Amino acid sequence: MATPVGTSLDAAILSALRQREDQPVSGADLARQLGVTRAAVWARIQELRRLGYDIAASPHEGYRLRDTPDLLHADDLMAQLGATAAIGRQIQVFRSTTSTNDVVDKLGRDGVAEGVVVFAEAQTSGRGRLGRRWVSPAGKGLWFSVLLRPTFLPQEATRLTVAAATAIARAVRIESGVAPEIKWPNDLLVRGRKLAGVLTEMNAELDRIHHVVLGIGLNANQTGRDFPTDLQKLATSLRLETGRSVRRADLAVAILRELDRDYARVCAGDFEALADEWESLCTTLGRQVTIVVGERRIHGRAEALDAEGALLVRTEFGRLERVTGGDVTLSA
Repeated sequence: MATPVGTSLDAAILSALRQREDQPVSGADLARQLGVTRAAVWARIQELRRLGYDIAASPHEGYRLRDTPDLLHADDLMAQLGATAAIGRQIQVFRSTTSTNDVVDKLGRDGVAEGVVVFAEAQTSGRGRLGRRWVSPAGKGLWFSVLLRPTFLPQEATRLTVAAATAIARAVRIESGVAPEIKWPNDLLVRGRKLAGVLTEMNAELDRIHHVVLGIGLNANQTGRDFPTDLQKLATSLRLETGRSVRRADLAVAILRELDRDYARVCAGDFEALADEWESLCTTLGRQVTIVVGERRIHGRAEALDAEGALLVRTEFGRLERVTGGDVTLSA
């Protein structure tokens, strides 16, 4: 069997080793399975070892994957993720970049197909909503962006933020046992402190989306000292919440898998069930809120999401107002 289209030799080797779990696989079997020479397999094994993969080799039994490093390696992420409907069909990892959203926006403008995911081990100009900085220290979290090309109308793009927040919360719960809550529109909180955020940026005309960049930042292995002083009481990480480090690659794969499923649900018109899950996790609903939208301030009670993912707020004057974004303060 030849190496799958779109899958590198490294990804195929890692996938084959994982499928055998603790059982070794011979170099001859790997070469035959992947349609390459044994020398090519050996060369890639050596490179994977250089990256930190603990691969045992026995002349009589073959290769066995014993441990993996705490790094984001595109081939390994793809090997673990496997086939998806859209998200993760192509993965890129940068050692450092300004912002993964900027990289993916350029890919979108260049006509790249949806589903590409760009990770960075560090961002020098990471950003959140309203231009706020997102601190992205090297090797401590997940900083990545996804290129999407949904066929629905631009005013429905809020559904993607809802889908992302829900998918992240679910994946974090599965992988770490931590159960984040969602603060509308894009924050995931634990004990009132920010664990993750979603930044949705769109290139669109009035009635057509060209592409959407879904940016995600998640604090994984920071200690308190990794946060600037002004954020130490406002932010948290999975390590701070659990007392142990998490495997970032495993968490990344879990998020991409859940996000791919939820994106497929949104595109198939099954947003209502997803919105119900989001509402069960959201701390904003039922609360008195103040939302700043440009020069406007909206005061009222957050009641529900509408069919397009916007927040419905019952204002102090009794009017039900539809809000698609803004800076939210919870009052009570």
